[in-house]
Amino acid sequence: MNSLLALLLVALTVNVNAVDLLEATERNCSLSPPYLPSTAVNSSLQLQELREQMLSSNLLAYIIPGTDAHLSEYISPRDARLAFMTGFTGSAGTAVVTPGKAVLWTDSRYWVQAERQLDCNWDLQKDVYISSIAEWLISEVPQGGQIGFDPFLFSLKTQEDYKMSLESSNRSLMSMPGNLVDRVWKDRPAISPESLIRLPDRVIQRSWQAKVKEIRNQMKDNPYKPTALLLSALDETAWLFNMRGNDIPYNPFFYSYTLLTMDEIWLFLHKERVTEELEVYLNASCTGPFCVQLKSYDVILDDLKEYVNSRPGIKVWIGVEYTNYALYEVIKTEDKFTTSSYSPVMITKAVKDDTEQRILRDAHLRDAVAVIQLLMWLEKVVPEGKETELSASAYVNHCRSKQNDNKGPSFETISASGPNAALAHYSPTAETNRKLTVDEMYLVDSGGQYLDGTTDITRTVHWGTPTALQKEAFTRVLIGNIEISRTVFPSGTRGVNMEMLGRRALWEVGLNYGHGTGHGVGNYFGVHEWPVGFQGNNIPFREGMFTSIEPGYYKESDFGIRIEDIAVVVPFQTKYGHNYLTFDTVSMVPYDRKLIDTSLLSPAQLQWLNKYYETIRKLMGPELDRQGLNEEKIWMLKHTEPFADSGSSSSVSPSSLTLAILAMLYSFAL
Repeated sequence: MNSLLALLLVALTVNVNAVDLLEATERNCSLSPPYLPSTAVNSSLQLQELREQMLSSNLLAYIIPGTDAHLSEYISPRDARLAFMTGFTGSAGTAVVTPGKAVLWTDSRYWVQAERQLDCNWDLQKDVYISSIAEWLISEVPQGGQIGFDPFLFSLKTQEDYKMSLESSNRSLMSMPGNLVDRVWKDRPAISPESLIRLPDRVIQRSWQAKVKEIRNQMKDNPYKPTALLLSALDETAWLFNMRGNDIPYNPFFYSYTLLTMDEIWLFLHKERVTEELEVYLNASCTGPFCVQLKSYDVILDDLKEYVNSRPGIKVWIGVEYTNYALYEVIKTEDKFTTSSYSPVMITKAVKDDTEQRILRDAHLRDAVAVIQLLMWLEKVVPEGKETELSASAYVNHCRSKQNDNKGPSFETISASGPNAALAHYSPTAETNRKLTVDEMYLVDSGGQYLDGTTDITRTVHWGTPTALQKEAFTRVLIGNIEISRTVFPSGTRGVNMEMLGRRALWEVGLNYGHGTGHGVGNYFGVHEWPVGFQGNNIPFREGMFTSIEPGYYKESDFGIRIEDIAVVVPFQTKYGHNYLTFDTVSMVPYDRKLIDTSLLSPAQLQWLNKYYETIRKLMGPELDRQGLNEEKIWMLKHTEPFADSGSSSSVSPSSLTLAILAMLYSFAL
């Protein structure tokens, strides 16, 4: 009771509405005492203990990235050092601790989340560039000071970027053996002994022997003549051997490294979790070019050092984006390695073969059923005022669980209404959960893991009457999605060169969004499969690549819009040229009609939209029939009626009603 009165008194003192303060979800460090929401984490003890470790190591700053030894975006709880130190749980961020300050850098997707989770020990820098972090370090660390980092958590490229930014500043970047955060993290989670490494429930891709042969051929073709290829990213080894695990939430990966030579295969993993079946599958009991030698995960540095130093003419091929600096330190003698941005496994994995394309399309069809069921259900129940962000999230994942070969969600569902949807990567918690109402927009970004594919789709809806701004912004986001989806481009075009197509309609009226426009997806892999997408460090598009297309718009403290589809790169027959490509959308869920102002669409954009709806009907109709989902089919037909040539339309034409009635009568006849 005393704390409640204190808050009311503070509110009156600083002329803040008391109710607003009590309901505040973000910290306010300018008050005395500071206001912290229940979601903020007290970091005082861990900061004190880390600073003691820094002092004993003669460090004036320590860098804490939000990744693991494999430079993963999604990490195991035991690798969540950034979250342990700060309380911040976003998937992108870097912290720096000095004797007197603690600072977190993250991008615009997570600024509000950071303000909700950080206590007042931390400053927030709304930036992610290494150059910005380095500038801060130069301003805070005196000349001659040492700045420490864990080499397992830096890529070779990251280390080089820091080194270049700190060059000539007389500050030393020190690679430190043993992670300092781990020394103070007394209850750090262990690897579960029940976390077995396994084969997929059915083999759906080409054999691992065929993949090894293909990668070895690429090694032979490399003009620098590497003798070995080192694989560090978790999805590289998982793809090469068609194996899966569950060390990482939502991602079917296991801790591993691979060293592939022309006549040997070394697989570093936790051997105690390898079954007899897996040993047989990998030919682990023999020696030869297609026999896998199983080695302990923890001896990677020692065995790599022995390989490099004990054999003549060694040259190890590494991808600088995903090889950690600790491994590089072992082979950094100039004539011992050759580099590329990404390994040949990463590049090869990005292009799906005919079978992988077919089954990934199939996975998206089944996944669309679950999303249609969610949207149909919400239309019915939201007006009753009983459902929340959390219940909607649970419902869509329940619907997915009933689909064939589903292995759970592919990431934590983003289920966001009203102002929560203005946070691009918000996921509801018990503290932040909001009731869904007909007066607010609702954004749901969700996906599933299936044995044949990984899915990711976002839809934004409104069950009442949207404002003029909401409708215009939604339509302009949709235009961005359409413009990328319908563009024709030469094979080898980089996504960064067409990314502005997703933003142009927003830019024309002074709107924008602060996240990327797309990322790759795979066949039962990570939902963000690098290196496909629209960023500057993504590889050029080729036939058979899958990418998301996801422009958006977010009005702070009001609403958020994102429209995300998965598309595959396919050939396009032009009038004159050859080897041209376009995108074919494989997500099969209609957009919210009442949010589309067709008067803003060009004839070509409207034609694309109507053709897309025709495709949804053509493909989803039989799938819904196969599953006996007549009500869902009626909903789908209603929401995929073609749009008229101009004007805004959210109504259903007589032809749609006729189809719906016929479908219902047919179901009754059965």
